[in-house]
Amino acid sequence: MIVGQFPLRPDPCTFSMEAQRWCFLDLDNASVDDGCCNLMMRSGKSSSLKMVEAIKFPPAKKSRRERNREKIPTAANSSEIMEQQIWKEFPEDLFEAVIARLPIDAFFRFRSVCRKWNSLLSSHSFSEQCAEVPQAHPWFYTITHENVNSGAMYDPLLNKWHHPTIPALPTKTIILPVASAGGLVCFLDIGHRNFFICNPLTQSFRELPARSVRVWSRVAVGMTLNGSSATTGYKILWLGCNGDYEVYDSVRNSWTRPGNMPSNIKLPLQLNFRSQAVSIGGILYFMRAEPDGIISYDMASGVWNQYVIPPPPHLTDYTLAESRGRIILVGLLTKNAATCVCIWELQRMTLLWKEVDRMPNIWCLEFYGKHVRMTCLGNKGLLMLSLRSRQMNRLVTYDVSSRVWRKVPGCMLPRGRKRQWIACGTAFHPCLTALA
Repeated sequence: MIVGQFPLRPDPCTFSMEAQRWCFLDLDNASVDDGCCNLMMRSGKSSSLKMVEAIKFPPAKKSRRERNREKIPTAANSSEIMEQQIWKEFPEDLFEAVIARLPIDAFFRFRSVCRKWNSLLSSHSFSEQCAEVPQAHPWFYTITHENVNSGAMYDPLLNKWHHPTIPALPTKTIILPVASAGGLVCFLDIGHRNFFICNPLTQSFRELPARSVRVWSRVAVGMTLNGSSATTGYKILWLGCNGDYEVYDSVRNSWTRPGNMPSNIKLPLQLNFRSQAVSIGGILYFMRAEPDGIISYDMASGVWNQYVIPPPPHLTDYTLAESRGRIILVGLLTKNAATCVCIWELQRMTLLWKEVDRMPNIWCLEFYGKHVRMTCLGNKGLLMLSLRSRQMNRLVTYDVSSRVWRKVPGCMLPRGRKRQWIACGTAFHPCLTALA
């Protein structure tokens, strides 16, 4: 039909169903490398196919997971996958050597792999492998004001707090950590009557026999090893202000009183109970006042010595520490309204304290005008200092050898939001094979 010499376009609605045309994607013949899809036109009754110009779509953006999945070789074409038979022939001693050098936190996750790995703690060969590993930074076992019946351990390597449970410790009385040696921590009840030894990592536990001398007043406690590890035994010394003392030997499992305090040591002893005893080469060092200085006891020979060493002026809350055989003094230096944490080292020739380091000034500005109290929780090369006032509660570590100060995250119970206030604590070298 022609009107004005121009053909009219037919109405698509007048087309029959047989004459309808449609397009579809030829998925069977399409190639992924083409980057496009072929559109094909097909007639209802005609067998001829007409290729329509290919339409190029922009490539779809792949997720990061899909891109990484393409980079990972499959098990079928990868030659780097080790066969199971190779792992079966892997030497057992190498297994123990590798596991002994893992971080302590990782070892307890590996214990759940199989029963054999879980039984490594009682293996003699594994104990020998652990003895060959150099001691890393000590951990800290602490007691908080909010929860005195359970402890909190701090791992400085991972900068993480752990909250162990030691079921064997008494719960009806307050138990305080007072000393440590070889991965073992010595506890004393708040009544100064009973001693307990425990490995906080493995919960190996022992209650010491009753002392022959009943001392109800406060005592200072020190702990040393008989050899290089706890497997050879350990000794514990308690010292009272009136000069009474006893020594416990784990090999004999008994307390003995080696002798009396020498007459040249002035009694009563004004012991500094804020300062824990320092152990260097089997000799214990305690701080005392009137006269100010240090008294020492050789656990092997049973000899007492006294050294009169006045503390630096304007010093408060000072405690003894130890690093690589050197005696260190840590204290708060307060003058006017300014307060700073200072580190001194004892000069063996002159028996005088020499200042070697101070806390950064930018940190000390927080203490200005405040009545700050300090507690030193560790004395084995890495110190943890608890600094507190009415408006402040700070935990700081100090590495004596590298002279590095670090802030410690607040101690919070699992699923808790309130920061815990550290009351007391001690440093200990974590050891998986130390038995109480």
